[in-house]
Amino acid sequence: MLIDCKSIAKSIDEETLSLIQKASVKPRLVSISVKPDQGTISYLRSQQKKAQSLGIEYEMINIDDEVQLEESLLRTSQDESVHGIFVSHPLPPNFDEIKIAHLIEANKDIEGRNPLNMGRLVYGMEDFAPCTATAVVRILTSVTNLTGKSVVVIGRSTTVGLPTSIMLLRRDRSATVTVCHSKTKDIPQITKNADVIVVAVGKACFLTPEMVRDNSVVVDVGINVVDGKIVGDSDISVQQKALVTPVPGGVGVVTTSILMNRVVKNALRGGKN
Repeated sequence: MLIDCKSIAKSIDEETLSLIQKASVKPRLVSISVKPDQGTISYLRSQQKKAQSLGIEYEMINIDDEVQLEESLLRTSQDESVHGIFVSHPLPPNFDEIKIAHLIEANKDIEGRNPLNMGRLVYGMEDFAPCTATAVVRILTSVTNLTGKSVVVIGRSTTVGLPTSIMLLRRDRSATVTVCHSKTKDIPQITKNADVIVVAVGKACFLTPEMVRDNSVVVDVGINVVDGKIVGDSDISVQQKALVTPVPGGVGVVTTSILMNRVVKNALRGGKN
């Protein structure tokens, strides 16, 4: 069984279009990438297509080194016409991630990478929570009541696993959250007792039917290429036992819609959190 993520994204887009009509300025998003590969370029183009379909001004900047990235972040952070800044990841391993995150103006940081926004997240302030984590929570709240549910998050990245777990613990959701990672012992024993599983490990078909309880919910955040095809972190046969987000056409679709919605809301608030 598949979760209809495209309908969720559509409802977000409808809200975005309604908000744009109230904006006194044209919302503007700047996406910055460092020596992007074809996969990143393809994603940025899909981002651009979505922005244009919603009436959001979009600028794509491709740069070569860390100095250029820092200069671009300083410039766009100070530019009052910019309402959202997106930096493609992963960055080259020699880049100073924390320094770069600090350079993104917190109130334009639509991906929630600035440490200030990560701190706000702990206090339940989600205006600038990481978009993928926000998409995971949006999907889950659209298909189930999370209160008291046993949720297993596989992965502890600052983009997905960690912020998702924090958001699921917020009092208005009150899920019981277990975070599994590379050092966790006997993950199958943990997952097969869960009401909900969020899998974000970057390993094709990692989650198998034997690891999943009947009638549970699985949110698959993975994007993997196998034999030229995009597949998720869960095996396709998991759909026979659980309600699962598709890959492609699942979490990523909702994430992009949330990102655009956030840019427009930021334009409406005038760049103030």
